[in-house]
Amino acid sequence: QVQLVESGGGLVQAGGSLRLSCAASGRTFSRYTTGWFRQAPGKEREFVAVISWSGGSTYYTDSVKGRFTISRDNVQNTVYLQMSSLKPEDTAVYYCAMSRISHYSLSSYDGPTDYDYWGQGTQVTVSS
Repeated sequence: QVQLVESGGGLVQAGGSLRLSCAASGRTFSRYTTGWFRQAPGKEREFVAVISWSGGSTYYTDSVKGRFTISRDNVQNTVYLQMSSLKPEDTAVYYCAMSRISHYSLSSYDGPTDYDYWGQGTQVTVSS
């Protein structure tokens, strides 16, 4: 069993930066592909980024490319999402999730049903 705890959310002005963390428990953390999703009020949960188990490969949704960076530290059992040049439309609850599924391509990890474990989420609010 894996438990995930997100942190690092908050209120930031447009153009600012935040770094989200996702701390995982469980000895098998380093085996899992890990992703970040977000959900704004009244909207469906949306894929943001994913990183391979080794950290060697990443994939992003188009709207965050060049602004967000996903990374992981398998010694610290933590996945990060560095967010820069934030926009009001980035406002959402951000969730990390881990997948036990083995896809050939990281681009296939873009749906909530591809993930087995979820954190409770952390709120990110970007003011204009």
